[in-house]
Amino acid sequence: MKKMTVNILLVVALVAIFGISFVVGGGHTDPEERFVGTDSAATSQIEASNPGYVPWFTPFFQPESGEIESGLFALQAGVGGTVLGFAIGGLWGRRRAEGATGKPISADAQPATDLTA
Repeated sequence: MKKMTVNILLVVALVAIFGISFVVGGGHTDPEERFVGTDSAATSQIEASNPGYVPWFTPFFQPESGEIESGLFALQAGVGGTVLGFAIGGLWGRRRAEGATGKPISADAQPATDLTA
């Protein structure tokens, strides 16, 4: 139970850090000093080669600074890596359990109980 409490507190702290960075970072940065990524470079190249280009849509959320944008991208990558690692670990554990018993593991399988006691 203690391990779960620590994990929950770590997630809450992570969310709080990102929330504070939105509030503090947004007010102290100049929009002209944002990090330029491949999306911006591609848009600039398209507009230079085709001056009449009209984007298909506009983003519904634009972070206040490039640092926040990079942080959100890193958070997205971390969550994706965690989900992928969990899935691969689950599949690996299932295969390992099947190898030990020689039978596939089903979702409704009940543990064996000793009724001789």
